[in-house]
Order: sequence, then structure tokens, then C-alpha cells
Amino acid sequence: MNRRQFLAASSLAMQGQTKPKRVGLIGTGWYGKSDLLRLIQVAPVEVVSLCDVDKNMLSAAADIVSQRQASHKRPRLFADYREMLREKDLDICLIATPDHWHALAAIEAIKAGCDLYLQKPISVDIVEGQAILAAARKYNRVVQVGTQRRSTPHLIEAKEKFLDTGALGKIAYVEIYCYYHMRAKDNPPDGTAPAHLDYEMWTGPAPMRPYNPLVHPRRWRAFMEYGNGIMGDMCIHMLDMVRWMMGLGWPKSVSSTGGILIDKASKANITDTQSATFDFGDVKVIWTHRSWGTAPDPKYPWGATIYGEKGTLKAGVMGYDFIPVGKGESIHKDVQYELDQYPEDKTEAELEKHVAPAIRGHMRDLLGAIEKRSKPVADVEQGFISTTSCILANLSQQLGGRALRWDAAAGKITGDSEANKMLARPYRKPWAHPDPKNV
Repeated sequence: MNRRQFLAASSLAMQGQTKPKRVGLIGTGWYGKSDLLRLIQVAPVEVVSLCDVDKNMLSAAADIVSQRQASHKRPRLFADYREMLREKDLDICLIATPDHWHALAAIEAIKAGCDLYLQKPISVDIVEGQAILAAARKYNRVVQVGTQRRSTPHLIEAKEKFLDTGALGKIAYVEIYCYYHMRAKDNPPDGTAPAHLDYEMWTGPAPMRPYNPLVHPRRWRAFMEYGNGIMGDMCIHMLDMVRWMMGLGWPKSVSSTGGILIDKASKANITDTQSATFDFGDVKVIWTHRSWGTAPDPKYPWGATIYGEKGTLKAGVMGYDFIPVGKGESIHKDVQYELDQYPEDKTEAELEKHVAPAIRGHMRDLLGAIEKRSKPVADVEQGFISTTSCILANLSQQLGGRALRWDAAAGKITGDSEANKMLARPYRKPWAHPDPKNV
């Protein structure tokens, strides 16, 4: 136990508070561990259960959790999330599976009485998202979505300094973008899943594809069967950030064009080029991703540029820049790493060190909302709006680029029967698609 954990545990003991929150994690890969270990850093929780269909990944996660949590106990291990949740002994459940598993795991965890930290996007189709939101409200559970830009210290500062004060003036146009070369470019042959991976369970409700080394670990995002491409992975963060900063709700319409324009050799079936317009009326938010070529501004390969009458704000995970119109001083801020306060960050494998403060802030916000039984900063409804908006962009792109108008009250796309047939993806048997009216 390090000094910080000791002080936190001692504080709880002295205050006579209840026992530490009991925590479980479903999906022990890259971001599952990143999220869980940040939670351990900010609260004296007890991680009692881990679940994964990859035995090696599961065991490795148990090793590091037993080293890092105050009790040094090794969590119970499960291969099936339903068995883990059947115990009904968790206060908080973290879900960091591939996207196609989010809905079933989240709804089951909510029904088991858990408050959630649910990775983004909340779902791979819109009806799944409706069902998660309905379940969270029906069972009165707190659900924090992993859109942690809302808890990024330098972005909170930028919001307060330049958006909340009106320093940008009237804003009518925002560019959001990702130019990372993140789309898988290789084309390995199909093969047999390794013995330590239950590929049948990994696939779950998604279409069964021949096993390919691209899908596990981490590069499953190359396939639309398991997610929503770069739109669902990267756009959601920046769209959600802009919505939060500017107080925007639902877009009035969403349209998108793009495709696989450059890299036609890879096995990946997500777009390598795509743009989308999220029309909020007097504010247009325009997304672009391109997994080839160069970024217009190398300092901001992934971020947002908010254009106002009085100035421009560039914001991303590595910092922000405010550039006033006319005379005035530009303001620059870099991300803060907190490595001295949290020395574990220096050596933790695969950790995005620049994101760690945001995850910690997001976890603190979740814990505060659980204590008050209130909505966290990235409440599930906000996650649903951002997720659905990105899914609508993909549907528009698939339908030739026509604008789609979401009727939030009716829960469907206005005047487009073809698009409405795409609100729920078919599920592979025996898995049953969740129904928002019967959760």
C-alpha cells in the first residue's frame, strides 16, 4: 500500500464510513485496466471480480490489480459476465469490452444493482442505446460514460475561460477532426483463434466472421461488425466535448459522406475518409477523419477548432490554444500529467499518460454522483445523444449522404422508413437484442 492509499483508507476508517465500494470489471484489456487502475488511485475501492473471454488477459489483469489495490487480494475471475453479475455483490461495474458487447453487459449490470462506468460509444446501434438509457432510469442507477474530455483539466479550464465567459463571442462554426493513421493497413490471413481466447463468446451477438489476428486484441475497431469505425471511436469524443463546452443538445440533422477511398487492400472495412455535418441550427459542427496524408495542423491531429466572432479556440487532448481576433494575446496551455502525484503512471504499460488525469477526474465525478444519487458529468443520456449522433452519421454515409433528422421524443428518424429499418442491428442467435420497452 502506498502512502496515498494508506491515507485514503485511514480517512475512511476514522470517519466510520461504510466499507469500500466493491468493484468489478468486464473487459480487462487496454482501456479496461486503464480505467480500473485510475479508480484505484482515487478511492479505496475493493476490486473483487474481473471478467474476460481471454484467459491470458484476465490473469495478467488480476496480477496488476492485486499489486495495486490496498488489500492486495486477487480478484475472482470469470469468463462469462453473466456469472459474475449473478453474484449481485458489486457496487460499481466497469465495462470496457469491444463495442458490440456494451449493451447486453450494461443492461445486465444495471439489473444486478450496479452503478456503471461504461466505455464509449454506449452502443453499436441506436435501439441498444435507447435500452441502456431506459434501464438506467428504470433501476435508478448512476451511469458515467467514458467520454472523459468532460473531465480533462485543461479542457475544463478552456471551457470556463473562453466559452462560459463569452470570450469567443458568437460561435457559428466548429471543426472537429481526426487525422491519425489508425486504420489497420495489413491483410493477414484468417486462421484459428488461440486456445486462451473463447472466440465464440468474444463474437457474441455480432456476426460470426472467420477468426483473424486483426480482431484481438484492440484492432477489432477495423471492422464495422464490432463497432462504428473511426466515427464511433474518435468523433464521439470531440462531438461530445463540443456539445458539453457549448451546451448543445441534439443536432437538428446529421449527414455524412465518405468511404474507403485510398486503402483498398486492407482487410479493414471501416472508412478511411469521412466527413459529417452535425447541424445544430445556428451552429454547424463539421467532422472530418482521414487515416492517410497529413493533418492541416500537426499540433492538432485530433481535436476541435471552435470559431467565434472574437477569437478561435483549438482544443485537444494535448492542450489548447486561444487566438483572439485582432489585437490581443494568444493563450496556450499544455496537458498536465500529474506524474509526481501518481508515480504509478510513469511505468504502467500501455497507459496514455496524458489521459490519466482526465480518467481520474471522471472517476471522482462518478463517485460523487453515486454518493448523491445524481447525474454525473457524462451521464448516460449525454452518452446516448453523442453515440446516436455518430451512428446517424454512419447511417447517412451508408444511405448516400442524405440528411437524417432524429425525433428524440418519438425515438426514430423523421420521414425515412429505410433509415428507420437500420436502427437496430440483427443479433446472432442465441443472443436477443435488448428492447427499450422491456428492460
